[in-house]
Order: sequence, then structure tokens, then C-alpha cells
Amino acid sequence: MQLHTQVLIVGAGPVGLTLAVDLGQRGVRCVLVERKEAPQFLPKMERCNARTMEIYRRMGISEKIRQAGFPRHYPMDVFVVTSLVDPPILRLPYPSVAEAEAQIRSRNDGTLPLEPYQLISQYTLEPLLKSEAEALPTVTVRYGHELVSFQQDAHGVTAQVRRTSDGAVVEVRAQYLVGCDGGNSTVRELLGVALHGEGNIRELCQALFRSEDLFERIPIGKGRHYHVADTQQTMLIVQDDARHFTLHAVVEDDGEMPRIFERVVRMPARYELLYAGRWRQQLLLAERYRVGRVFLAGDAVHLVIPTGGLGMNTGVGDAADLGWKLAAVLQGWGGAKLLASYEAERRPVGERAVAAARFAALGRQAWRAAYKPWIADPTPEGQRAREEMARIANVEQRKTNEMLGTELGYRYLDSPIVWPEKGEPPPDSFMEYRPTTWPGARLPHLWLQDGTALHDRLPSHAFTLLRLGGTRTDTTPLERAFRYFQAPLCVLEVPDEHVRDVYGFDLILVRPDLHVAWRGNRLPQDPFGEGVFRLAARVTGHEDGMG
Repeated sequence: MQLHTQVLIVGAGPVGLTLAVDLGQRGVRCVLVERKEAPQFLPKMERCNARTMEIYRRMGISEKIRQAGFPRHYPMDVFVVTSLVDPPILRLPYPSVAEAEAQIRSRNDGTLPLEPYQLISQYTLEPLLKSEAEALPTVTVRYGHELVSFQQDAHGVTAQVRRTSDGAVVEVRAQYLVGCDGGNSTVRELLGVALHGEGNIRELCQALFRSEDLFERIPIGKGRHYHVADTQQTMLIVQDDARHFTLHAVVEDDGEMPRIFERVVRMPARYELLYAGRWRQQLLLAERYRVGRVFLAGDAVHLVIPTGGLGMNTGVGDAADLGWKLAAVLQGWGGAKLLASYEAERRPVGERAVAAARFAALGRQAWRAAYKPWIADPTPEGQRAREEMARIANVEQRKTNEMLGTELGYRYLDSPIVWPEKGEPPPDSFMEYRPTTWPGARLPHLWLQDGTALHDRLPSHAFTLLRLGGTRTDTTPLERAFRYFQAPLCVLEVPDEHVRDVYGFDLILVRPDLHVAWRGNRLPQDPFGEGVFRLAARVTGHEDGMG
């Protein structure tokens, strides 16, 4: 038995499912295989960050995700505590989704994302994405199917996939294969791609509890994370329905987790333990993101400590980058360098995510190092210990929760499909997001005079040339150059002076993924009059040794 498709995706976690939805919406035929029989009720990721929600907005599913996730009006506060009943050592207030949306609506300087974060558990997100993928006519989703092996040639990839129910082997012939199959990636192993960095840093136990009314009864205040001041790295996380809680701790025996849960809750509560399992902290990056016609994405290429929530969210960025490029090549307008740019763009982002996770983890360890055995005591010594921990955590814990620069500020500076600009790019920061239209950066979000978001006016299937502030520059040469390569280009007039002021240029060329490909006040020129052709060739992947 043989299946024929354009793209074979291995792994139906959030990254693989996101890629399947993205490709399916672009009309690309793809088959998604997953060894599990169905999405599992396991607590892994629990937050889509702002950039991920922007990506899901462009896919038309952001509101569905919000409806399925943490209620809009619930606060996102983070606590450092000795228990859920004692006065908190530190409370870091963060706005609810509704409050964050109001902040975004009231500001128009490019410093905020179009979409705020959303707390949603992986066991909620995966079935939602699965249903979206299965609704697309060009997408085939097959759970209970495990990749066994594959071979690639000049024209495609032939994969052997075993059906777990009866052991039957199905052969899948695809033009490209993408491994989104997690930290223990079979695809990566078969490719012989190594991971480098810090492995097995610390082993923790994660337990999932259900308690119907605990969240409403927490006396110290409602939030999403409760870090416990102890020697076991204990952390209680509220899941999206506020009835499930994950508890992380360093323990000898998984059987200790109910006792730790009771110690943290410190009040009568009915609960049920649903799951307990081990996981290891890792800071690892793959040496390659692509070998021939096979690509890797998500945890298959970057493994991070979940401080800052950069694992799944970075993987969704991988899918968004790879999706439009695969579609462009398969539709005939993407050049040879377009797919080569995937590793050039996304591996530095993976490296940055690993570094940012390390930065945040060291911050957390800094305030945990202030722990004293008497920190919970109602004594002057206990009070001094709590005040010292609060002082340190008020600086160091923010490194986990306030990395908007990491989420929004990554740039494809050395990409072969981004037009190079002379000079030094603006400074970059894990914590602070500085809006910029420097080529390779995400286009900052701005509201237009009619109240709509500029992002929403830019199509996801084409490049967009923004003509700003009433510029009279003749852009037909660039339009002709795009037609030469049969590449889709939308020209959008934006007369709003405010947009021109923030973006700083008359003309901005934006890619389908909202990253800036080029900017200027006039079209590129050179002594041979080929500047416009070279620009179109470069950004669509057709440039051959030029520039």
C-alpha cells in the first residue's frame, strides 16, 4: 500500500499540527502521522505567547483557542509562596487577557503585540488543532501510525510507516518530510543529526491533579503560577480550566507528590491524582535543521528549560517559517534558496531561545538560593528571610515572565532571502521589545485610522508592498519583477501618517509571515539598472550569487 502526498509530517504535537493546518490552508497536500492512538491528556505546555497567538490569528483560529483556554477575565499573576494560605513572599501582577487586550487597543506605538498571551493546556490545544487539520480537504491525519524508516532521492522521500494496530506497513511517497516528533525524534535519529548543549541538567517529577473548587478557594489571590520556597524546586501551575493543576518537584519517589501537594495547598481540599511522570531539564540545539528534502522543527531541534515558555512557542515559529516556504516551492514560485533559508533563519532563533531559557533559569535559581529553612517561621528571622527572597525574586523571577523581547524581537539578520542593509541593527534584548522595521524583523503591530489592525490587511499567501504616507514613488518595476518570478505580491496603500512615522520609511516589503524583507524610500538601484530585479530574486529565493 502506498500513499502519495506533497509533504509528510511526522509528529502530531502542537508544532506538527500547526504546520499541517498552515499547509492545508495554503492548499498543500500533506499527511500527518502520529504514533499515539489519539491526543493524550498530559500536561506539557500551558501557554501560547503573544507571537504564537499572532500566528494563530493569521490562521483564523486565535478566537477558538481563547474560547477553549483560561477565561479572559482571570488574572495571570505569579506568586512566590510558602503555601497557598500564608501571605505570599512576592506577588507579581500580570494582566488578564481582557486587560491585556484593552492595553493593546489603547496603545499605537508598535511596542505591543496585536494579540496577548493565552493560557491553554497542551491537552486542550492538540485536539483543537487536530479538528482544524482534519477539516481541511488537503490534509490527512493518521494517529496510530509510526515512522519506521525513510529514504530520500533527488525527487522526494519514501517513508515506511507502521500501523500500530496490526503492524501493517504503509509506504508514503512525498516530495518533502518534516520531523516534528519531539525531543526523542526518530527523524533526527535516522538523519544522524546530533544535539549539542547541556543535557540532563535536573530531573523533576510532574504530577497532574484535579480539584474542582481549589482555585476559587485560594485565599492569597488567584494567578497561574505558584512557586514554592523550598529545596525541591516546587511549583504549582494552574491549568486552563482552573480545575486541573500540575505540580513539579525534585523527589526521590513519585509517590511523594500527593504529600507535597497537600503541603502547598495547606487547607482541606478534595483532589484526585491523575498522572505522575519524570522529565529532565535540557538546553540543547541540533547541529542541523535540514538534510536534503527532510526538515526538523520544534523540540526535535531545540530543547529548553520551560522558563519563559519558549519550547512549543519557538516550534510554532518554526512551522510558520517553513509552511509558507514549502508552499511557495510546491506552487512553483519559490526559488531554490527559499528552503535553504529555513535553517539559516530558524536555527539562530532556536539558539536564542536556548540562551533565553538559560538566562531565565539562572534568574530563578538566584532567588531560590536565598532559601532558608526558617523562611516560613513567624519570627523576625523568618521575616528577614522572606524579605530577602522577595527582593531578589522581584528582579530575577521577572526574567521568566517578562521576555517580550524574546517573543517578538527575533530577527532574520543573516538570511539569504532578506535584503541586506548597511549599518548596525538596533540593539536586541531578551526582556525589552523595541519595535523596528529593520530587514528580517517582525513588522510591528499598528492600528489604522479606521480602527483595524494593519497586520490583518496583509495576506498570508503573498508578499505585501506597503506604500506609506502618500508616497508617489513608482513601484511598478518591482511589481513587474515579482510577476517575472510568478510570485504573488499585494500592493497596499497606507496613507496614515502615523504608520509612516513609526515605520520610518516610505516603502516596506513584507513577507507572508509578517517579517520585513526590505525597506527604503525608493526602489533599489545600481549602475546596471537591475536593483529591483535583484530584490525580487533575493526575497523569493531565486538569487544566484547576486548581492
